Amino acid sequence: MATKKVLLAEIASARSGDKGADANIGLWTHDDRLYEVLRDVVTPARVEAHFAALCRGGVIRYELPNLKALNFILHDALDGGGAASLRTDAQGKTLSLGLLQMSVEIPAELAP
Repeated sequence: MATKKVLLAEIASARSGDKGADANIGLWTHDDRLYEVLRDVVTPARVEAHFAALCRGGVIRYELPNLKALNFILHDALDGGGAASLRTDAQGKTLSLGLLQMSVEIPAELAP
């Protein structure tokens, strides 16, 4: 099967925020076939590696197939979070944009 490398931004949407010192990133698509691909290629290990400079406590993924979505919790990624952190983005609002810059291999027939 032929594949094509694309950015997640080309096939999915995302939103992020904070839960204390942890970051929360939701990733979703509007296509059932692309959701299956996302489940296979956007693993907790890949997300943790993608955010290696920030995430110090591991990544957990929750699957929401009825929404064609994945939810990632990046533990200890916000340096204390909210009022405790000196980071520019202490609430993790830009992490969704960072995740959408991850490149993934998808079946060529699903590529935009």
